[in-house]
Amino acid sequence: MTDRRLAVEAWESLFRAQHEILDEISTDFDDEDLGQGEYDVLLTVARGPEMTARLRDITANMLISQPSVSRLVDRMVQRGLITKCPDPDDGRGSLVRATEHGAATFRRIASRHARTIAERLSCLDDRELTQLRDLTAKLRARH
Repeated sequence: MTDRRLAVEAWESLFRAQHEILDEISTDFDDEDLGQGEYDVLLTVARGPEMTARLRDITANMLISQPSVSRLVDRMVQRGLITKCPDPDDGRGSLVRATEHGAATFRRIASRHARTIAERLSCLDDRELTQLRDLTAKLRARH
């Protein structure tokens, strides 16, 4: 049986670490023309075939509500970062694709952001990073 006190201590430590690290790495977006939410949309799109993703997959990867994701995507379309069209395989869905401008902006910021993340997590060795990745995946998989 799980020790409740230890579970609470672990949770508090994980929560505080996530909050502190997120505050630090979020500064990558302070002086950029791409907000963190927009970066997250483009991250999902960039991982898809031909830099395309279904809107529902973007929504599933975001930590905001579906209506908020839809508004964010619409603003990004207006800014010329992405295009949106009906999904031919899902009559109610949409496909989102990065424009050349959106892809270039994403690549520029992603390179620096990955460097910031690696520097912040450099206190962990590769074995510990693997453990952290695997443990957090295990926590996320338990719904």
